[in-house]
Amino acid sequence: MSTSAARRSFPGVLGWLLLLIVGQAAALALIEAGTRVSYQHYRLTWGSATSWVATGVLLVQALLVARALGPLWPVLSRWMTTALSPVARVALIGAFAITSATASKAPGLYAAELVVATLVQLVAIGNVIVLARAISGAAADARAERWFGKPGTAGATRGVDPLALTCALWVLVASAALAYWSYERHPHVPDEVVYLLQARYLAAGHLTMPLPPAPLAFNIDLMYYDATRWFSPVPPGWPFVLAIGAWLGVPWLVNPVLGAVNILLAHRLLSQVHERRVARLATLFLAVSPWFVFMAMNFMTHQLTLCFALLGALAVARVRGDRSTLGHVRGSTMGAAVFGGIAIGGASLVRPLEGLATALLLGLWSLPPRWWASLARPLVFVPSALLAAGAALGGAVVRPYNRYLTGDPSYFPIMAYIDKYYAKGSNDLGFGANRGLGWSGLDPFPGHGPIDVVVNANLNVTVTNVELLGWATGSLVAILLLVCLRRLRREDRWHLTVIGVIAGIHSFYWFSGGPDFGARYWFLIIVSCVALVARGLVELGDRLAVTAEPPGASVRGRVVMVGLALSLAALVTFFPWRAVDKYHHYRNMRPDIRELATAQHFGRSLVFIRGRRHPDFASAVIYNPIDLNAAAPLYAWDVTPEARVQALEAYADRPVWFIDGPTRTGDGFRVIAGPLSAAQARAFAAP
Repeated sequence: MSTSAARRSFPGVLGWLLLLIVGQAAALALIEAGTRVSYQHYRLTWGSATSWVATGVLLVQALLVARALGPLWPVLSRWMTTALSPVARVALIGAFAITSATASKAPGLYAAELVVATLVQLVAIGNVIVLARAISGAAADARAERWFGKPGTAGATRGVDPLALTCALWVLVASAALAYWSYERHPHVPDEVVYLLQARYLAAGHLTMPLPPAPLAFNIDLMYYDATRWFSPVPPGWPFVLAIGAWLGVPWLVNPVLGAVNILLAHRLLSQVHERRVARLATLFLAVSPWFVFMAMNFMTHQLTLCFALLGALAVARVRGDRSTLGHVRGSTMGAAVFGGIAIGGASLVRPLEGLATALLLGLWSLPPRWWASLARPLVFVPSALLAAGAALGGAVVRPYNRYLTGDPSYFPIMAYIDKYYAKGSNDLGFGANRGLGWSGLDPFPGHGPIDVVVNANLNVTVTNVELLGWATGSLVAILLLVCLRRLRREDRWHLTVIGVIAGIHSFYWFSGGPDFGARYWFLIIVSCVALVARGLVELGDRLAVTAEPPGASVRGRVVMVGLALSLAALVTFFPWRAVDKYHHYRNMRPDIRELATAQHFGRSLVFIRGRRHPDFASAVIYNPIDLNAAAPLYAWDVTPEARVQALEAYADRPVWFIDGPTRTGDGFRVIAGPLSAAQARAFAAP
């Protein structure tokens, strides 16, 4: 492309890109998400100036896009007619619309939001079409080939791919920065509180802690209180890894490191099954996925489970590559199979249900091609048997741990916790009226039945459409196109199988996972999702190249550039919006008590937190010393007069402070009295 041609195309490209970014920012301004525990929805009332301005911006975007698309309508219509069958067109339009918005309690409101969300995404699609037309095809092809590889180039390479390494470093820096400034190195979800507490006492060399002298005043959600000890009942895999960070004093850096490692592992795996351009493009999309990066920001378990799953998948890929057609099994193949099985066992130690899904998927993948025709050659099944043995070995680590905590190797602490504090069997897999823990805000129907499966699937699919890539068009549009174009390859079917198995297994569980960090129960699908997005864009480019006018016109690179433009728009708009609007002080959890303790010189004192168990007490209790007799501030919950008396009697020699938590102040923690003597504290206003 000549310099003059580049200059002529540049204003158009820049203008349409800026319109895409501004339009996405306007759409986000109309969404109600916030720090409370709820799914995001469009505000369908325009009572504020912000809503009117955002709506005006979207209308201007729609008018400009419609005007630019005018001459293209015949071409677009002809392409849709020739590329997609009538059934495929209906399926594409229906799936595109139904994934655009999350279900609401009011059917009318839900229908209205579906219309609004679908129109917003359609305008964004029109925007990227005219953006693609403004891009120089030859220059885009050259850049796409230079950055991602020529079509047909093998994916596997020796050493670490520079693009994968760059993506890993980006994830490490971005997620660590978000963990520091947005998440404030502080747990926000109840699960995170006990993960971090368990990691701290594991790092101190304890499997349990002595029962507090005032149990009522130290009542923490998801902690099991025995006659003489208390402990976290969650599976031990993640807390043991998090304990490394706790021992080093930087537990908030564990997930950013795992996120970076997972980028490298994912790229290595994708390179084994896809051509170079798909593997590199998918790796880039994974690195700029809001779902992935924000999951690397927190204290949750999912990056570790993904790490184990990827290690297991790489081991099975090695098995498949090494398997001899004569039925002989190499020693390296057997070692890889055992290692893969141990990785599956590791996943089960973190999230047992995801460990089961990983075992099923990798077990199937480890079988020889046309395995039913190989029954006369049993040696070819040895790697699969070793994979299963390794998984059993890795998962068996939990048995002595269970025995120590519950007295029964087969009785998991989390089930003991549910049986003691909730109804027996309420957290089991399967269907029935007794399933569920009474979380009506997140589990709309009692028990677990077919309607729950449908609702949970809707919640997770629509959230994935938002969080996977943060694209203004919806993150799933390229996958929907790939499926409807009916050009699926074997590896595409495997990715769809991964998604189906993980979603299918979780349909037997009563809870969807909630709105914390996207469809977090489905997090293991993320690598398959970005691979299918990359395949969808590549397949669309290939199909357009065949039908282009004139034939062979440069369009493949344009399609890739459109995907990059959508991700750039998400980086500029979606990432900061989500970091500030939702995850800063998410669930009203705040770390202010750290600064307050320093400013007020609490020292060796007893600090009563007034408010709810979560977020008020949970935000403070994580800063308690593991040894509750240590010469440090001790935070207790001022929940009842009995709890206060228990704590005052146990720590009668400490000065006492009273602090109102965020739910009482409407802001941060606030000192309301102190330092007081134990006698003065007894007479203080009752909780």
